[in-house]
Amino acid sequence: MPGKWSRRRLGRPALCLLAVGAVMFASLLPAAQAHAEPTPDQIEAMIDKQWEQLEPTIEQYNGVRSQLAVNRKKAAELQKRIAPLSAQAKQALDQVGAMATTYYKSGPAPAFSALLAGGAPGSLPERLALLDRIAADEHKQVATLTETRNRFTAEKRKLEGLIAVEAKQEAELAAKKKQIDAEIKRLQRMLAEAKRAAAASTSGPRTTVQVSGCPKVSAIGAAAIAVQTACAQIGDPYVWGAAGPDAFDCSGLTQYSWGKAGVYLTHHTADQWNETTRVSSSEARAGDLVFFYSDLHHVGLYLGNGLMVHAPREGKPVQVSQVSYMPVAGYRRPG
Repeated sequence: MPGKWSRRRLGRPALCLLAVGAVMFASLLPAAQAHAEPTPDQIEAMIDKQWEQLEPTIEQYNGVRSQLAVNRKKAAELQKRIAPLSAQAKQALDQVGAMATTYYKSGPAPAFSALLAGGAPGSLPERLALLDRIAADEHKQVATLTETRNRFTAEKRKLEGLIAVEAKQEAELAAKKKQIDAEIKRLQRMLAEAKRAAAASTSGPRTTVQVSGCPKVSAIGAAAIAVQTACAQIGDPYVWGAAGPDAFDCSGLTQYSWGKAGVYLTHHTADQWNETTRVSSSEARAGDLVFFYSDLHHVGLYLGNGLMVHAPREGKPVQVSQVSYMPVAGYRRPG
């Protein structure tokens, strides 16, 4: 009976002690499993992280859209050049066809008959050779026109195929952006709720700090115009794919600002990188472009002293920020 003896030896006090311990352990479980509500700053960090995934997609979209516009313009120009060539080739073919029909129905045309009938008999071989040359020249002309028309038609078809591919890419990128945008909006709702909760739980005055404009910077020429233009947009909303005058995405802002200074930049960060000249961080001056991340999916306009003006993301308007806000890929100079 050793088992029964052991249970009896525990007695009522020991059993009570075990019960109390179990209750205490159970009371600790909710605290261990509970998760604190994220703070507004934590939610802002979550949105920034999500934006890192979204912005490359937006810049890919901008790149495809820019190339699409270029290819459509090329296709339209080719169409203008193809139309008269096609008409000339058709006219030449019609002339040869009419000549062949006339010859088949009523013998050689009067001009050909006169050529064959006129002159001394000894000149007949020369006249036949002349007819062969005329026919050969017409055939060569038609062949050249047809070859040219076919070449341009082939190029146009190639461009149309490329446009179809890029239009598909554009639609796919837009769909992907829509999916990520839905997550951004969800996080923004969380942020709004967190801010309301924080406001309700605090008492006393609250201070809001806003940047009303750019700091004083030293710039010359076109760079001064670009800086002045970019700074004038502070507070304008971020809208993906927008390049002004009242809303911008990151590459849209830099394109718009330097465009006012007479320097064209493509609405795409990677293209803007290639369209500008490399400068070191120590050489960078106000008006230069500063690019971020290894895939160059964000760009801002440098102001000097470690500051830039840029269009950050959905929910954050054009503003002045520290360059150290994101990993810098390099500085480039337009113009």
